Amino acid sequence: MNLLATFSRELESLVDRAERGVVTVELGGGTGTGFVLPGGEVVTNAHVIRGPGTPIVRERGGRALVATVVGTDPATDLALLRAADLDADALQLAAVRPRVGALVVAIGNPLRFDRSVSIGIVSAHDRSLRSQGHGLEGLLQTDAAINPGNSGGPLLGADGLVVGVNTARVARADGIGFAVPSTTLTWVARELAEHQRVRRRHLGVRAHGVSLGPRETARTGQEAAVRVAEVHGGSAAARSGIKAGDLLLDANGRAVRCVADLQEALLVGQPDVARLRVLRDGKRLEVNVALPGEVRARGKAARAA
Repeated sequence: MNLLATFSRELESLVDRAERGVVTVELGGGTGTGFVLPGGEVVTNAHVIRGPGTPIVRERGGRALVATVVGTDPATDLALLRAADLDADALQLAAVRPRVGALVVAIGNPLRFDRSVSIGIVSAHDRSLRSQGHGLEGLLQTDAAINPGNSGGPLLGADGLVVGVNTARVARADGIGFAVPSTTLTWVARELAEHQRVRRRHLGVRAHGVSLGPRETARTGQEAAVRVAEVHGGSAAARSGIKAGDLLLDANGRAVRCVADLQEALLVGQPDVARLRVLRDGKRLEVNVALPGEVRARGKAARAA
C-alpha cells in the first residue's frame, strides 16, 4: 500500500467536501471568506464586514447573494450573516479542541486567489493577540498558510470537522497564523443567532489565559487556566474577595482555560451567582460571585470579564 497516495486521496476528498460549504464574503472593495453553519447562517470574521455597505456572499459557482448581518461580536472577531436561497452545504463543528500537532487544513481566498487550500498543524493553544483594535484570547495557532483574504474561512481537522475560524496572522513572520476555536464559535454563533449579540455579564477583572506548569497541571488536572491581573474596585469580583494573582480554574463546574471560556460561563442565562474554583497560593478555594446584569462591552473587552 502506498501510504502517501492514500493520504493524498483522503485529503482531496476532504477538501472537495468542505469546499461546498465555503463562500466568499465581499464588502466594498474588501474580500474575505466565510462558511455555512448547520443552521444555515454564514460565519465570517467581524473585521471582514466592518464598514459601510451591504455584504455580498458569493457561492462556489460565482453566484452573488445579498446578505444581511445577523450580529457581530468584535470581542471574538466573529460575525453571522444570512443570505436567502443560499446553495451551499453546511460544515460541521468539532466539539473538542484539536491536540497540538494535529493536522489541519485551511481554505479561503488569500489575496483574491479564490479557494486556496493550505495544510499544516496545530502549533499551540490559548494564544493571545491584539488585532483590529481588540484583544483576542484563546486562539489556536497554526502553521497552515493564512494570508489577507483567508479571514473567516474554516480551519479543518483531519476528519473534516471545523476546528477553527481563520482570523489573523503575524505579518512579519511565516507560518504563524491564528484561528478562533470552534468551541468558542459554537456559543458565540448561538448567542448571535438568538439575540443578535453576545449577552455578557461583567465579573470585574482584567485577566488572561496562561499555560500551567507540570506541577500546577498535576494539581489542577488542566493545562491552562485564567490568571487575574487586576480586580476592579467595587466590582462583583471585588465584593466576593477575588484577588489579583488568583488562578481561575472553573466556573459553574466548567473548566476555564482562557478568557473566552470564562465569558461563556458568565453569559446571561447562566446562574446569577457564579461558583468559581480558584487556586491561590497553592490552595484551592470556592468563591461565589453575585453577577450584575448584561454589560455591552467595547474596546478591550476580550481581555476583561
